[in-house]
Amino acid sequence: MDMTRPIEPRREPHGTDDESAADVAGGVGSAAEVPEPAPLTQHGPGRVIAVANQKGGVGKTTSTINLGAAIAEYGRRVLLVDFDPQGALSVGLGVQPHQLDTTVYTLLMEREVEPDEVIRSTSVEGMDLLPSNIDLSAAEVQLVFEVGREQALGRAIKQVVDRYDVVLIDCQPSLGLLTINALACADAVLIPLACEFFSLRGVALLMDTIDKVRDRLNPNLSIVGILATMFDPRTLHTREVQHRVREAFGDLVFHSVINRTVRFPETTVAGEPITTWAPTSAGAAAYRLLAREVLAR
Repeated sequence: MDMTRPIEPRREPHGTDDESAADVAGGVGSAAEVPEPAPLTQHGPGRVIAVANQKGGVGKTTSTINLGAAIAEYGRRVLLVDFDPQGALSVGLGVQPHQLDTTVYTLLMEREVEPDEVIRSTSVEGMDLLPSNIDLSAAEVQLVFEVGREQALGRAIKQVVDRYDVVLIDCQPSLGLLTINALACADAVLIPLACEFFSLRGVALLMDTIDKVRDRLNPNLSIVGILATMFDPRTLHTREVQHRVREAFGDLVFHSVINRTVRFPETTVAGEPITTWAPTSAGAAAYRLLAREVLAR
């Protein structure tokens, strides 16, 4: 597929598109029937999913928070791991990173620290947070000289994975050592892909990195799916990009599509997921559909 063909310029979105559940499929048509997850009789061991894309601003953090909350609504226990030194995931759940005494960095670098000293509960029942702040940026330098440096995160969270049904790791927007750590301990990768031309061009590099991690560190790593984000059904540009994504990746692309909406910035200020901030919105419905798809795959 030719990713270099010109695309019509994208016009700026106006207002919000999330007031109708018909928007959930992002203009693709009705989403395929996805079954409701069956109730669980016991919890764990957790499936570890890295939410990764080296391009910033594609909705990784938003998707990690809202997917986690939607999965928790289906009776699953969820752990969110903020693995980005910017701490956006923690902020999005109402935590002030600069006020934290212990973070995922502490867990990585201080062997005597236990996960329970760092993990925090959230406002969502059944969903916990392993927070982060700017201290994590030092880990990438310090881990370079460690034996088994690519396995540091896996060692840090292995004690608690069995308590949860799903562990979602919000990766930083790069393909550095921190992201490699997340991929090395993950069972699968979820790739948020903004419906913009430049996002398409970077996917090949991410796929190459995933292949290398699979070959050298984690042979069981798979791709759970590609999530189209930043979709504006009114513009030719986003519709064309979405068409190319489905053309290139086929069944890997989730039926759920995340539309552009003012609701998501509002939820960040509120410090809670859209499933509780605007539970009847199409954005919440889209993430509930995504949760069912992820649990079904």
